[in-house]
Amino acid sequence: MSHAPAARPPASGQLPSSAASPAQPLRWWVTLPMMLGSGALIALQSEVNGDLAGRLGTGLRAVALAAVISFGGGLVVLTVLALARRSIGRGVVDLLRAVVGRRVPLWLVVGGLGGAFFVASQGIAARALGITFFVLCFVAGQAVMALLVDHRGWGPNAPAQLSAGRLVGAAMAVLAVAVSGAGMLSALPLTAVFVVLAALPLVAGAANSLQQGMNGRVASRFGSWVTTWNNFFVGTLGLLVFLLVTLALPGRVSGLPARPWLYLGGLCGIGFIWASSVTVRIHGVLVVGVFAVAGQVLTAAVLSLLTDPSSPSWTTWLAVLISLVGAAVVGLSGRHSAP
Repeated sequence: MSHAPAARPPASGQLPSSAASPAQPLRWWVTLPMMLGSGALIALQSEVNGDLAGRLGTGLRAVALAAVISFGGGLVVLTVLALARRSIGRGVVDLLRAVVGRRVPLWLVVGGLGGAFFVASQGIAARALGITFFVLCFVAGQAVMALLVDHRGWGPNAPAQLSAGRLVGAAMAVLAVAVSGAGMLSALPLTAVFVVLAALPLVAGAANSLQQGMNGRVASRFGSWVTTWNNFFVGTLGLLVFLLVTLALPGRVSGLPARPWLYLGGLCGIGFIWASSVTVRIHGVLVVGVFAVAGQVLTAAVLSLLTDPSSPSWTTWLAVLISLVGAAVVGLSGRHSAP
């Protein structure tokens, strides 16, 4: 893997630009299942980390510890990989030197805090909001910010116009999540506290899209594996701070569970971040986000079917269909508008 020398950031403080080249047809088609797979990894990671937190103890402390274990385990794996592969190790060193030497702005490499904020907001708000409404708010924030990031050219590619296909695809991603939990959404209370809590996943979703844009820029200059290592490094630091804060809150940790599969969340995260940093340079932030949502909805339905064949209702499969159609619409829209 080669690494281009880091250029100085613009004096105006804008995001450093990255030249976009037209995606080759084969590469464009091959990366479509990769984006769906990244969404599947998010769903699997959520299941694993949620189960790990439940077995670790109670309260936000258990949630934070589970996230630290997940991110920290991923960081260990990536550090071993960087030590084993000299090209990745040199890329990590080059990135750190570029940040210290102010050739890369500090804010461009803090994308990993988006993942940390998502975990924190999930621990604080998911139970009160309900997981369906939490995810709905997250996807809404993600979709709106993805449209803005692509439109302004804040990601690794040239600015993209707000076409009808992109708007419809983003709306269908949000609609798919809403349909999947239609029965639960009707009973939600509308209080001031509820609105404040709902703002957390909205911000987390927006931060996720900004993270994708930042990752794409870093990856275009230092490589996808270096970008993934940086995300886990920054995210682990942020989650350690979150864990320290939770020590002052109610909760307890009863001990580490013995089941090995509960510690695979970090590997899922590695796959998601790496795949996203590769595909965002080809498709843009919005397409990656909408396909990831489709992958999550589809995987959640399959997991539900495997655990209880009578569990998935017709609305679940309708949500899967809507999410896949939305992904196709926004993907083809980006394809047709490509230079």
